[in-house]
Amino acid sequence: GPWREDVIRLLNDALATELLCVLRYKRHHFTADGLASPKIAEEFLIHANEEAAHADRLAKRIVQLGGEPDFSPDSLTRRSHAAYDDSKDLTAMIRANLVAERVAVESYSQMIAMIGDKDSTTRRLLEDILSDEQEHADELKDWLAR
Repeated sequence: GPWREDVIRLLNDALATELLCVLRYKRHHFTADGLASPKIAEEFLIHANEEAAHADRLAKRIVQLGGEPDFSPDSLTRRSHAAYDDSKDLTAMIRANLVAERVAVESYSQMIAMIGDKDSTTRRLLEDILSDEQEHADELKDWLAR
């Protein structure tokens, strides 16, 4: 029904967000590595891999709901809640990632509220991802404080 289509659209927007976050973290990983900052570069790579795992789980859920996961690069930035970033400065990279994680936390919180009790499987998935995003935000905040 229309409700399921809405959920699939929400999940596809979340998928776009996660995919864009993978790209941003990968960019930052390799750039930071070039700046000889291996510790934060490693952190960026871990985050990239975790975002990729989120994307996979979202895509799987979209298919379970009878939808098609949208991996189209053409509309990725338009559909994503978070922005891409090509900063060359470490602090700017950390800040950009922190902003993106806070945006993700906010959008997952809204999605969870919207879904409520109507779809507990999707809600649990989103709560899992939300918890990871909050952890990412905390880790990045700690990096900024160093």
